[in-house]
Amino acid sequence: MTSLLSRFGATSLTARVALGVTFLLTFGGIIVSIAAFAYGREAARSAYDRLLVGAANDIASAITVVDGNPVLELPHSAFELLALAPDDRIGYRIVGPNGQTLTGYDDIALPAGLSGYSDVFFDGAFFGEAARYVVVSRRFAERTWSGTIRVAVGQTLQARNAMAVDITRKALYVLAASGLAMMLLAVLVVRAVFNPLKRIAGGLAERDPHDLTPLDTDVPRETAVMIQALNAFMGRLDRQMNSMRHLISDTAHQLRTPVAALRAQADLFSDEEDPERKDRIVERIQTRSASLGRLLDQMLSQALVIHRGDSVRREKIDLRDVVLDVFEEGDHAVLRPDIAVVPQLADQPVYVLADTTSLQEAVKNLLSNALKYGRAPVRIGATTENGVASIWVEDVGGGPDPEILSALGTRFNQSGLSRQNSSGLGLAIAHAVARSFEGQLVLDTHGDRTFRAALCFPEIKAEAA
Repeated sequence: MTSLLSRFGATSLTARVALGVTFLLTFGGIIVSIAAFAYGREAARSAYDRLLVGAANDIASAITVVDGNPVLELPHSAFELLALAPDDRIGYRIVGPNGQTLTGYDDIALPAGLSGYSDVFFDGAFFGEAARYVVVSRRFAERTWSGTIRVAVGQTLQARNAMAVDITRKALYVLAASGLAMMLLAVLVVRAVFNPLKRIAGGLAERDPHDLTPLDTDVPRETAVMIQALNAFMGRLDRQMNSMRHLISDTAHQLRTPVAALRAQADLFSDEEDPERKDRIVERIQTRSASLGRLLDQMLSQALVIHRGDSVRREKIDLRDVVLDVFEEGDHAVLRPDIAVVPQLADQPVYVLADTTSLQEAVKNLLSNALKYGRAPVRIGATTENGVASIWVEDVGGGPDPEILSALGTRFNQSGLSRQNSSGLGLAIAHAVARSFEGQLVLDTHGDRTFRAALCFPEIKAEAA
């Protein structure tokens, strides 16, 4: 069964459409055949029933009363009508008022409870063969004789069945011809419909491997959905490749100076003979190594959040949980054990659509900046106001330098490595996370008293999430 499904999945769309049309025509053909046969039977019955009624009326009209007795001379016209079904056997019976057979076959049994003068049809047998009958009544009110005479005329069903089969056969001929035409038309239409896909495939095959610009969307509406999805995918891939190129470029740009400085200090250490100067050189090497390690951590963190912003599925997240996760990890206690960090959470859930890991990285960087360059008290919290959900870090301080804020969101804004100032890179990470999830990084400064860095996102309701 699995191999059959796999083979079917590898078939062409044209073959699938042809198979589907064949199935529909087969199923529809069965239904139409049944309907055609039923219609043929009804048409044949109606046609030959009229012949029976005409023959019976001819016979009934030929009955006369002579000397107080009904007399019948069978008319030739009645048998000429019935002769239109030459292969069928004919039977008739004329019944008097008391149920006695005046003439005809006694084996023809009339249905019980006949009353009135309307024509009555019934199915019966004629010497063991299925037959169809009609009963016609005629009322006599003569001076010498009165009563009702019933004339029953019937014939076997060979002509009826042959007519029903003929109607069905002709209907099937028309169905087969129209079905074949529909299949050919379906194949042609499918091939025409798939021409845009061939154009798209040709355009992709001719493209340079590094060309990730959007494809032309001047295609039919049904195909445009696929083109839009493909363009979105290529856009994400382009952003990923750009992020990789920028990461490599930024790494080379940022590490060139500190690595050269470390090499220079190492050369000085190897040539220095004064123990005190050697100790100072070792201290500078340790300081620069620690600064270089922090820079590498932040650059890898930035690459992580940029990658996850495009590749990780967004989920409903309560920002209060992010705050608690960052607080409970306790990195702040290792970085600055002398500064207390106070969590401040809203009473109700603060839901957003984002990625937990990316938000944690952003908040950790904001908290690290606050601990390094701000002043106590430091607060971290999640609140919502006017449909905007925020996760923020607040300290008592003036915030980053104006040149760092002006370069926010641009490349190579991680300046000041030699001065061991990486607040710009921490804000760049937070800015990248906010932008990845349709949010923004909001920096509020109030003189020299309070500075708040907040990631703001559109809030989603709990029932809509």
